[in-house]
Amino acid sequence: MSLERKSAETGKDYLDGQLLLAMPGMRDERFARSVIYVCAHSEEGAMGIVVNKRATELNFPDLLVQLDIINAEEAIRLPQRDRVLVLRGGPVETGRGFVLHSPDFFIDNSTLPIDDEICLTATIDILRAIARGQGPHSALLALGYAGWGAGQLESEIQANGWLNCPADPELIFNVPLEAKYDRALRMLGIDPGMLSGEAGHA
Repeated sequence: MSLERKSAETGKDYLDGQLLLAMPGMRDERFARSVIYVCAHSEEGAMGIVVNKRATELNFPDLLVQLDIINAEEAIRLPQRDRVLVLRGGPVETGRGFVLHSPDFFIDNSTLPIDDEICLTATIDILRAIARGQGPHSALLALGYAGWGAGQLESEIQANGWLNCPADPELIFNVPLEAKYDRALRMLGIDPGMLSGEAGHA
């Protein structure tokens, strides 16, 4: 499958706005069956957010209370529509929050559009907006991120560590966490039951 973006300077393929799917032979248990949305990729390295692993130790209302955005009583009353999934975004900077969201919300100098349908905001202002019912239509909050040094992601793909495919906002925001991995494989035309650790990237 062809990649979406090429550097004008180097002609290299980059994976911004793509999904990475861990192959069955993934040696790093932290990424087993992971679906990662790639937020940035260049010759200097890559950064992405795991979008299918729940942060079991923390929910969204509790996080808002910890950050003094709302109090405990307000947390109990927070409408279900304003509750955002809190995910384990990756092993790097796990105390830092990153919000992937639809493009109907934007903060100058803070929101990074990844593609036409998905943006990234990493400031507390978006959490305040969500708590007020003024946030984006679709959003998920990830604690931490996955990071790769220069050439590292390319090497892992060559070693059959990852498959890649275009990102689908419906899969990222609306598909249940436990179904995202298999759904993403099917987007590539792959039967999850037939996948082995020997295939290359699509």
